[in-house]
Amino acid sequence: MAATHGTHRTHRAPGATDLDETDRRLLAALQRDATTAYAALGKEVGLSAGAAHERVRKLRERGVIRRTTVDVDPAALGKGVLAFVMVESSAWMGDSADAFAAIPEILEAHVIAGSASVLVKVRTATTEQLQDVLRRLYAIEGVRGTQATVSLETFFERPPAAHDGGPDLA
Repeated sequence: MAATHGTHRTHRAPGATDLDETDRRLLAALQRDATTAYAALGKEVGLSAGAAHERVRKLRERGVIRRTTVDVDPAALGKGVLAFVMVESSAWMGDSADAFAAIPEILEAHVIAGSASVLVKVRTATTEQLQDVLRRLYAIEGVRGTQATVSLETFFERPPAAHDGGPDLA
């Protein structure tokens, strides 16, 4: 199956009401295994391989499928330290996405409501490297403080369910 590359978003993903049951079943199957051949996808949802391919192409085109990726164990890459960092600021941080994205250890960054302005998810090999990330966060204009919480264990991580019954339902 062909892969989608990059994370550039040109279209806003439609609301859940724009997805029919076949789209949801295709998405659930792809969430289980994005390498599934179009023939197998079609068989699972009652379509021909060509029709399944066309549906997936349209889901990509509409921005519903943003990218195809591989879920790698961070510990296998030597990135066993996971932290969530609340970033406090003296100004609106909504225009600072590029500055946060420039720090490669930051996996996610979210503008949030509450006492902090931004929440970032960080992966590093050591707590010393985490400390270096915190130093680099302070170099971003407007950042006045951070509060890091280090995860001791991850019970699970999962993507949003494409199907109401959860990501494992077809």
